[in-house]
Amino acid sequence: MPDIDVVVIGAGQAGLSSAYHLRGSGLSSVVLDANPGPGGAWQHRWPTLRMATVHGIFDLPGMHFDPPAPDERAADAVPAYFAAFERRFDLDVRRPVRVLAVDEGPDGRLVVSTEHGVWRARGLINATGTWTRPFWPRYPGQETFRGRQLHTADYRGPADFAGKRVVVVGGGTSAVQILLEIADVAASTAWVTRRPPVFREGPFDQEYGRAVIAKVEARVKAGLPPRSVVSVTDLPWTPAMAAAAERGVLVRRPMFDRLSPDGVVWADGASYPADVVLWATGWRAALDHLAPLHLRGPGGGIVMDGTRVVADPRIHLVGYGPSASTVGANRAGRAAVRELRALLAPGVTAGSGVAGGREASGGPGVARGHASGGPGVAGGREASGGPGVAGGAEQELGVAAGLG
Repeated sequence: MPDIDVVVIGAGQAGLSSAYHLRGSGLSSVVLDANPGPGGAWQHRWPTLRMATVHGIFDLPGMHFDPPAPDERAADAVPAYFAAFERRFDLDVRRPVRVLAVDEGPDGRLVVSTEHGVWRARGLINATGTWTRPFWPRYPGQETFRGRQLHTADYRGPADFAGKRVVVVGGGTSAVQILLEIADVAASTAWVTRRPPVFREGPFDQEYGRAVIAKVEARVKAGLPPRSVVSVTDLPWTPAMAAAAERGVLVRRPMFDRLSPDGVVWADGASYPADVVLWATGWRAALDHLAPLHLRGPGGGIVMDGTRVVADPRIHLVGYGPSASTVGANRAGRAAVRELRALLAPGVTAGSGVAGGREASGGPGVARGHASGGPGVAGGREASGGPGVAGGAEQELGVAAGLG
């Protein structure tokens, strides 16, 4: 049972940013990632998502992201960047390591139990994102529908929908990306959202990002479950959007009332016959492994001050609530490390300690993540799920589809 100062769970943008800042903090650290390879949630994105339709990738700290070719798959390009980052800064990433539970130890340390052993930590940075917790809303008649139902997390491209009548449910960027792809091959499509979509022609820059993040932050400070960043983010209006609107693809319908065996039905009796219902309805924070710590308050959420859990200052949630975006993840990782250093090693000057948790290098027999391939080698394509899988398609501010 290795002892370590800080365990980071998850190696997406939030986890890697945190690991970078831990290197020179004087705190020993290790990163536990449930994915088979580098890339966080990006390695699980659908194959037809290309860099041309990704709005922008914010750099990890200390390493610029050189834009790849527009036709390169996002599921290849971004994991390759993350892998190169892990190698350049010699980050101690162990994978695949699925964290099962975090609990109190008898000596005031946190006990991090995994499928490959146990770590004891003085502090914890949780960066597990949302990808492993797709949200499926419940509607009457769902179990009677004779067609196919799937979530964005299961989408692998438009070919499966050729000649089908498809209902796409959701008002976020992923919903629109998928709708535009499917519309080219489907017999017909219907776009259904709870709220009317809001389109934005201006830039999705850092000033806009800060305004969006502020809306989410207010909820977590009050101890309420966070709304996703996407839920308060507008949709980009691009030439591809305009072309789709002219073809009638972007005709938004209000949310239906129920499903029938043959399609969906609205409260006024109107119906739409469907072969497929695709739920592009987002994700929820993957925090089940923290349940033994009883961090949730009466409001159903975890009361936060920045990245710090108010009920337990040893624990920081990076990529949760206002930092659940590529804009917020880098800044949040730096802030979490600064606070943990002040709590755990107040007399240590940054840069004076052992970087990257090498004390734990003899921990439970799991390979170092950055040994998983050379430049350009992306992590595994199959979603492994579970805590430790960072990122998620809800985290799209800064990576929203440009859609042409």
